[in-house]
Amino acid sequence: MQMRHVEGMFTGSGGLSLYYQAWRPQETVRAALVIVHGIGEHSGRYMNVVNHLGPRGYAVWAYDHRGHGRSGGPRVHVDRWSQYLEDLHTFLPIARGQETGLPLFVLGHSMGALIVLEYLQAHQDELRGAIISGAPIQPVGVAKPYLVALARVLSPVIPRFTMRTKLDVEALSRMPTVVRAYRDDPRVYGVATVRWGAEALEAVERVKGGLGKIRLPVLIIHGAADRLNSSDGARLAFDRIASPDRTLRIYPETYHEPHNDMNFEEVLRDVEGWLDAHI
Repeated sequence: MQMRHVEGMFTGSGGLSLYYQAWRPQETVRAALVIVHGIGEHSGRYMNVVNHLGPRGYAVWAYDHRGHGRSGGPRVHVDRWSQYLEDLHTFLPIARGQETGLPLFVLGHSMGALIVLEYLQAHQDELRGAIISGAPIQPVGVAKPYLVALARVLSPVIPRFTMRTKLDVEALSRMPTVVRAYRDDPRVYGVATVRWGAEALEAVERVKGGLGKIRLPVLIIHGAADRLNSSDGARLAFDRIASPDRTLRIYPETYHEPHNDMNFEEVLRDVEGWLDAHI
């Protein structure tokens, strides 16, 4: 099936210009999926998802967070975490407006999963369902004790002070081509501001406390060998989410990015099957 790629800019919270792109089947569109990406990366790193779902009738929409990719703003920085939620709240109607009357789903990966989980606690009626991938409910890769302490101390004083995240790139995927592409990608950033760090830590605690508010269909996917965000966090989320329609898939030996790991075809077949069942 032929896909039509569209791209543009939209105005996020505070008037910031944010980049988006979409891949739309030229024939019948069955549903739409909005991707909310992770820290330091961008919307263009989800082509496995696009290439799998597009030919099966799914329009895939994605945008670059503020301070990420081709969007404006200081690199990997927010003045307050709610700006991410406001940006998502602005973008969803853009996708919905192009896919009028169709079921709308959202897929959040890593930091994007954290944003989606908090967003759902207030706005879940707008969506047919959500896919949560590699959620940082129990982050272990970046949340090193000294970085946590530094972020909390410096955030009120010099909020835009930038630190290296020291992300273990080898922990993203077992596929050397994925790791190499990540390292060579000029739109990937291995930094974050101390304000971002402090806001992220508070967001994790808020999300944990509010999981019981989520009642729409949810699919949680996670790599059992994820060294960045423990799969124990995925199990905790599964246990606390109130939805009677929730599914947990933990993939043995899989790293942080299930959609980019060696078994990505298996993962995306599962995603496709879950979406098909909820259209």
